[in-house]
Amino acid sequence: MASAVSNVRSATSNATANIVPLPAKAPERLVGVGFRCWLAGLATGDIKCWEDAWNSFSGMLGPEQAKALLLDLSKFVRAVKANAQRNIEVSPTGCRSFCRDECLAISIIAACQHNERQALTASAAALIGSDDIGDTLNGAQALAAALRQANQLLCPESVCPATCALRAQRRRLM
Repeated sequence: MASAVSNVRSATSNATANIVPLPAKAPERLVGVGFRCWLAGLATGDIKCWEDAWNSFSGMLGPEQAKALLLDLSKFVRAVKANAQRNIEVSPTGCRSFCRDECLAISIIAACQHNERQALTASAAALIGSDDIGDTLNGAQALAAALRQANQLLCPESVCPATCALRAQRRRLM
């Protein structure tokens, strides 16, 4: 369990983490909060984290759609966690802003939905700290398709430009 916890750090414990305001758009909130809660649940084993994700999704979409989307979210987050070559940072539950890694997760899903291949691969590589992004992309594409099917389309502006994602990756390597 201790090794799982070390793979997730709270963004508030890292003075260099960039915190951005919580997007007003519901699909971005679903992805960001879902990513945060699911990753924290995997790291800690605390069921409350997964309940928070469930409450966010079911409150916005209803229980049936929430169940299907959380399955795809789980696959995406597990792929990120399994392939991460670096610590993934998430903000604490209830935080009204997203940190850089949560924004990269949102960017990945938005890039999938808007067929922004270059930004998609750059964001995924920046998030997991590796160019071995195949499993992460498979999970992201499934979640993006499920969100689209549930009429939850992320904004094109939520896609992090490839150059931005690459700069974030380079800063971590220094």
